[in-house]
Amino acid sequence: MSHEWHRPLENHWIRLSTFTFLAVIVGGVCLLIPPFFLQGTIEPLTNLRPYSSLELEGRDIYIREGCNTCHSQQVRPFKTETDRYGPFSLAGEGIYDRPFLWGSRRTGPDLARVGKKYPDSWHWLHFKNPRDIEPRSNMPEFAFLTETVLDTSLSSAKLSALRMLGHPYTDDEIRNAPGDAERAAGGIAASIRGAGIVLDATEARSEAVAVIAYLQSLGHAVREDDVAMTGTR
Repeated sequence: MSHEWHRPLENHWIRLSTFTFLAVIVGGVCLLIPPFFLQGTIEPLTNLRPYSSLELEGRDIYIREGCNTCHSQQVRPFKTETDRYGPFSLAGEGIYDRPFLWGSRRTGPDLARVGKKYPDSWHWLHFKNPRDIEPRSNMPEFAFLTETVLDTSLSSAKLSALRMLGHPYTDDEIRNAPGDAERAAGGIAASIRGAGIVLDATEARSEAVAVIAYLQSLGHAVREDDVAMTGTR
């Protein structure tokens, strides 16, 4: 058989383009159709909850600033991964993530299990200047997040939209979303001040506080028995 069997096809661009288009269509169908049949078949972990209004605002800022392009949130089922980051990621963890942030690129550490690994003050200083925490870090400074007041005017609308997609938010949670976010931010600000860091009124209500709330929420739904049950779930 000739090693140049493809030459006749390549010499006819219309035929080549047609076959290429058909191949893309078939591949696309094979990738897109199966997920539609999986809707509702993946259940959240037993101790998973949807994001609070402050955590949701922090997640939106996290995505807005492109943090997910350098930090993956997917621990692979390999010993080198689990030794460093903890239990591997489960499908049920991301049931309330829209969009989900699983990915392959990892310029910085994976953050799937970062919640409560460090105190709030650690994250605050890390945003101000990552080199103060890790001299070898190549992460850019995000000090401007500490100087920008968090806008919660759309918090209720966001929770309402997510409830339409199946997130179990109550009427009270939707109605009180801005106030709940403010109260939660006050708790994180108090924690940072408790570490000896002085915060002014703007910093205590800043976008950085919301991102800290989001980061501190990651990974808590996974327990060892959840991982042990993955073969039977």
